[in-house]
Amino acid sequence: MTIVVERLELGGTGRTVMVKDTIDIAGHPTRASSRALEEAPDAERHADVVQALLDAGCRIIGKTSLHELAFGTTGLNAWTGTAENPRYPGRIPGGSSSGSAAAVAAGLCDFSLGTDTGGSVRVPAACCGVFGLKPTFGRVSRAGVMPAETTLDCVGPFAASIGLLIEAMTAIDPSFSALPTVSGIRIGVVPVAANPEVQAALDAVLEAADFPLEVMPLPGMQAAYDAGLAIINRETWNGCGHLVETGLVGADIAARLLAASNTSDAALADAESVRAAFTAEVDAALARCPILALPTMPDYPALVADAFDTRAAIGMTAFVRPFNLTGHPALSIPFEGASKLPVGLQLVAAKGADELLLAVARELVQRLEQ
Repeated sequence: MTIVVERLELGGTGRTVMVKDTIDIAGHPTRASSRALEEAPDAERHADVVQALLDAGCRIIGKTSLHELAFGTTGLNAWTGTAENPRYPGRIPGGSSSGSAAAVAAGLCDFSLGTDTGGSVRVPAACCGVFGLKPTFGRVSRAGVMPAETTLDCVGPFAASIGLLIEAMTAIDPSFSALPTVSGIRIGVVPVAANPEVQAALDAVLEAADFPLEVMPLPGMQAAYDAGLAIINRETWNGCGHLVETGLVGADIAARLLAASNTSDAALADAESVRAAFTAEVDAALARCPILALPTMPDYPALVADAFDTRAAIGMTAFVRPFNLTGHPALSIPFEGASKLPVGLQLVAAKGADELLLAVARELVQRLEQ
């Protein structure tokens, strides 16, 4: 299993952690699973989140593989090899934080860190059957994380339990406070077009969890998805486009980067207008229902053999990418559909309400376990 790209032994005797290889660890190169960065110099200092882990007494035991340059949703990588999906063999691990999700699913660490620019924590969490959180944009420090400049990307944790996910946030977010009570919380169910088995599984979960529910349409989702793609394309080209000329970037990523270079200033301006409009739409929905619920992915994860056209796989992020655009916190809770394949329930909360989001997720899981 090509999950761990470098074994490490840093820190105390607390929780064991692996981190995505877009996050700097002093004395080690940050290669982002790209041959183009094979000769990258060692990082001079720890990323803020790495230092926070060490300050919390965690033990960092490895760096994990990813979809090259964090620019893909399947997790396939011809250079490092593709991380095997431990719980659902033959299925893609999801990207871009494939190794971080797979490491948790395989029981290699207590929790792991990934990054999420267009679903890159929540999608692999759903594919590998673990919990994954994208915090509010800007809440967890990105100092020392690739790419340096972004309006979308967030560092977020994976864990096999909601309790460990909460522990991870406590470690990496100095502002993280005690979880609030969730009595009377109403969940807004966002209608989307998903595989009927996926939708049926999550409808059953929400019914069994017994929160008050209200249908909460978000008509701007498709426009927000398109806008999120335009912005990630421009920002990734700005951050990584120079690597194409090395001739060492994988063909799939090189083609996607070159296509991204054509993102016009007009398209970017339109995307920013959509960002403002959809953010207002989501805020209005959250004013009525403090938590929104929808599938993490529209379908089960594809078979690895069927997933080599990464551009065709971008639609996997249809339900997650819009919340990178707006910056709201969102997490994926693992379940299974009738075919015994993984589905994720995505919950979304107001900006800064990460504690409420995790409190509702914990309560939902506890109710289902009773």
